[in-house]
Amino acid sequence: MDIGIKDAVQAVEAASVMRLLRGRPRLLALGEPTHGEDLLLDVRNALFRRLVEQEGYRTIGIESDCLMGLVVDDYVTSGTGSLDEVMKRGFSHGWGASAANRKLVRWMRAYNEGRPASEQVRFAGLDGPLEISHAASPRQALTALHGYLAAGVDADLLPCDAETLDRLLGADDRWANPATMMDPSQSVGRSAEARQLLLLADDLVALLEAETPQLIAGSSRDGWDRARLYGRAATGLLRYHQWMADTSPGRMPRLLGLRSSMIAANILAVAERGPALLHGHNAHFQRDKSTMRMGDVPFEWWSSGAIVRAQVGEEFAFLATALGTIRHRGVDAPPPDTLEGLLYALPEDRHVVDARRLAAVLGDARPALRVSPWFGYAPLDPAHLAAYDGIVFVKDVTPS
Repeated sequence: MDIGIKDAVQAVEAASVMRLLRGRPRLLALGEPTHGEDLLLDVRNALFRRLVEQEGYRTIGIESDCLMGLVVDDYVTSGTGSLDEVMKRGFSHGWGASAANRKLVRWMRAYNEGRPASEQVRFAGLDGPLEISHAASPRQALTALHGYLAAGVDADLLPCDAETLDRLLGADDRWANPATMMDPSQSVGRSAEARQLLLLADDLVALLEAETPQLIAGSSRDGWDRARLYGRAATGLLRYHQWMADTSPGRMPRLLGLRSSMIAANILAVAERGPALLHGHNAHFQRDKSTMRMGDVPFEWWSSGAIVRAQVGEEFAFLATALGTIRHRGVDAPPPDTLEGLLYALPEDRHVVDARRLAAVLGDARPALRVSPWFGYAPLDPAHLAAYDGIVFVKDVTPS
């Protein structure tokens, strides 16, 4: 292995990560190239613990439903509920079954025990209330936002009463209909009721902002922040449903862009608490435009990380994760002429790589793009190497 490449590699430690960056970023994103592998989440957990203990980080945000994440945050900060209940109700995408996620939640609760609120670690879901096949009903977010405002402001200021919301929302299963992903005509997102709900949601968010001093004084900053989350989720869901009903060529890129915008808004809200580690797929945090194809049709949209970085600059940093093998998924040792192949030749099982230094060492000798035999794993694109703030490399991903 070239000595220059060896010099770009360090152990996966908080201190070595910080040495790659221009100061401590408020938002440090750790991506992953595939979902569902607990070994990668164990690496995330270890890094988060060290960031908390050594660098003052206080929040972890993961690619999971932002509303469900409130269940986890309540548990780790105050012990509300049981660990089993939290793992069932606090994660989307089935990730509550992950042993590594369970370890994370257990550690956070133990860390917070006996500590004042100002020193506690917090949990946040970053994603919208979305699954691959459908989007949730806006009921939970809308009714919670309305309830918070009804308890804190004069009734004459509210744009509607709770009964009106309930009538307009109707049955929740008509919103969460999985058939709408492939058939826009099945969506209720452009019905008269949905259009009225979006106007009401916008009015409720505007009222929340206008009455900020009174609302914080009458409840708490945390309560007001939670109401803002309900507002983001409600308006984001209603816009998402609106575009689910669209039949134009812009439907899919608009849906993908809306999800990115929802994640970005949640990330920016997390940043207000102080330094945070973010975790999700590499594609959500990259600086370049994201791309995908459905059949012969290409789509492009800006990632959440690109949106956030455009607003906060160097306060956002991104570590992409690359890996060597996932043999139980049919992903064997990478070809030696790929980026992953160069890193796989190193003796260490895990390391963090100075991506810009590695790009300088390689110069014009750009590695080949690795081709994955499994659809669930996305190799890193060597063309983007210099745009990463660092790379975390895991040599062999084994089943948990």
